Amino acid sequence: MSGAAVPPVRVALVGCGRISRNHFDAIARIDGLELVSVCDVQSDRARTAGEAQQVPWFTSLEEMLAAVPSDAIVIATPSGLHPQHGMIAARAGRHVITEKPMAITLHAADQLVQACDDAGVRLFVVKQNRLNPPIQLLKRAIDKGRFGRLFVANCTVRWTRPQEYYDQAPWRGTWEFDGGAFMNQASHYVDLVQWLVGPVESVMAKTATLARQIEAEDTGAAILKFRNGALGVLEVTMLTYPKNLEGSITLLGEKGSVRIGGTAVNRVEHWDFADYDDDDKLVETTATNPPSVYGFGHEGYYRNVLAVLRGEAQPDTDGRSGRKSLELILGIYESARTGRDVPLPLRAGPA
Repeated sequence: MSGAAVPPVRVALVGCGRISRNHFDAIARIDGLELVSVCDVQSDRARTAGEAQQVPWFTSLEEMLAAVPSDAIVIATPSGLHPQHGMIAARAGRHVITEKPMAITLHAADQLVQACDDAGVRLFVVKQNRLNPPIQLLKRAIDKGRFGRLFVANCTVRWTRPQEYYDQAPWRGTWEFDGGAFMNQASHYVDLVQWLVGPVESVMAKTATLARQIEAEDTGAAILKFRNGALGVLEVTMLTYPKNLEGSITLLGEKGSVRIGGTAVNRVEHWDFADYDDDDKLVETTATNPPSVYGFGHEGYYRNVLAVLRGEAQPDTDGRSGRKSLELILGIYESARTGRDVPLPLRAGPA
């Protein structure tokens, strides 16, 4: 290919908290992406991030959008603010890259999708665990039909979040801005199980706040019935002593059994199929050792974003795909609240 070099996709970020480092690192590693500005309502945090990244910093999203030209805005603010900030960015003509969950109500999620549609911009929802090499291998095995009929799916998130974690910011663990273990920490796992196994027909769940001083749950369990007849169990807690123990998914089918574990679905722990496939030789090479439960997937996610914005690929997870896992989480919460089996899809009500 000859001619002028393709200009970089200019990225700005709002929300310079805990997860922003993963975004900064991923953007820095990819030719074709350029971080151009950052924003946070806390001026010291905005300044620290801006100076470290050597870009202008702001305490107002609107001011940043007006002052610095950009192509896409990363939304890494508290979960309950994702739709509001995403809609502001979309109306300013920017593509939207939002951390999970995209919203904490279906109404707000639908508003964000509509705002991006109306503005003619892309909406990306970060689901980086889908890109873990062991998960990609598992997805390929499912798509090839290697399991035959799927019978059971088990997803376990046994992590720890001490009280100090929740005390770091007043929004953490609140219903208005965050949600609990299912909505926040385990949302990637809720996403994985429905992405891998298929649509959920109904859910029955219990949640509890056993040890943390927060509004939402620190522990929960859900039983899923999938439309394909399989049954699933989701078990989630933030109370594991003394540190994160596992983030795993196990699938059992008529011709295959797979368990992917580690602290964040980063290692194949069991891989057994009736029929050989060349993918079996890749199992040993897929293990990763991520430095945190966030894993390495943000870089892969951004590579997809770049390819989509250049017209070379389809999005790994767009707004409508991100909505599906949110709907399942809200179904879990509704079942826990009412004590009833909750059918899906839910009816979208007001925020």
